[in-house]
Amino acid sequence: MSEINSSNCNHNCEGCSANCGDRTAPQDMKIALHPRSSVKHVIGIVSGKGGVGKSFVSSLLASELQRRGKRTAVLDGDITGPSMAKVFGIKEKMYGDGELAYPAKTSTGIQVVSSNMMLDTDDQPVIWRGPIVAGVIRQFYQEVFWDDVDYMVVDMPPGTSDVPLTVFQSLPLDGIIVVASPQELVGMVVEKAINMANMMNIPLLGLVENMSYVECGECGAHIEIFGTSHIDEIAAKYNIPVLAKIPMREGYAQAGDNGTIEELEVPEIKAVANVVTKAA
Repeated sequence: MSEINSSNCNHNCEGCSANCGDRTAPQDMKIALHPRSSVKHVIGIVSGKGGVGKSFVSSLLASELQRRGKRTAVLDGDITGPSMAKVFGIKEKMYGDGELAYPAKTSTGIQVVSSNMMLDTDDQPVIWRGPIVAGVIRQFYQEVFWDDVDYMVVDMPPGTSDVPLTVFQSLPLDGIIVVASPQELVGMVVEKAINMANMMNIPLLGLVENMSYVECGECGAHIEIFGTSHIDEIAAKYNIPVLAKIPMREGYAQAGDNGTIEELEVPEIKAVANVVTKAA
């Protein structure tokens, strides 16, 4: 970090890398809700790579919290690959009153905002650069009317790029849950996500392994179609708990495709909800 002559300082510390005695304390980059909104707790669902079922876990957790009588919301932070509107069966578009936009509500009352609700058609691609995507996530949190929410579940984009970084820096996360699948390759990217959370000082509530195994319909044996799981080894290495190992069961994929995820009973998600309600 370079030094700077204080006589040449413009006193704008944001974005300045100089090391000088006039540097002010780091500014809190967390954004504030609109005064009309209320969100008590924010939980991020993250993954090191796509395709591991992060959105599936997000929707299951939100549904379970809502069943427990918690006023729940879902902010679909995967702006270029949104799925929350579809899995909850939401077809209406977002609208506003000139001051705030309004989320859609699912059949059980979960408040949902997703970028697909801004598009003319569901198959319209979102071709936006990173800064625009990051700005939309901020707007979803700050410029939407969140009505007395107990738990907001943020379905975050995969990876460790600028958009997840925006969520980590901008939203007041009470903790994150990392989702993985059993493939050995995933173990490496899971560790990247864990390390990013640690670097950002975000509480890591635990790991969820999705598509962990298939249950044999005749004998009940666990068939590890993606190979031997390494999730317990990773959890032990970083001293964090494995919250659930969710198997592949008949009807899971169809529930997401049909927009009936709230009707799906997944016993393993209850342990995840227990940790969230205790931690937040």
